[in-house]
Amino acid sequence: MKWYNYIAAFFAGIFLTNAVPHFVNGISGNAFPTPFATPHGIGLSSPLTNILWALFNLLVGYLLFRTSKTNSKNWLSLLIFFLGIALISIFLSIHFVGKMAA
Repeated sequence: MKWYNYIAAFFAGIFLTNAVPHFVNGISGNAFPTPFATPHGIGLSSPLTNILWALFNLLVGYLLFRTSKTNSKNWLSLLIFFLGIALISIFLSIHFVGKMAA
């Protein structure tokens, strides 16, 4: 694999993971922060905005995953894909820690 396939795998993990909280909150009817809120990433956006943001993240994540050519035979690409998942998960858990208390 070429170097850019590994970068695509990393960002595929980030985008696909970022879709989860927005999709879950959107279909649950909950307001949740998005980049479109004021202030960005802190203010709350409507459930519809969250669904649209989740769908965008899913589309980009899927396209990056396909571009990355990640598969079960290439353990390094899988490791980098899961590294993207792990890093964004940790970041989001820290970033949104006070969201429910607000």
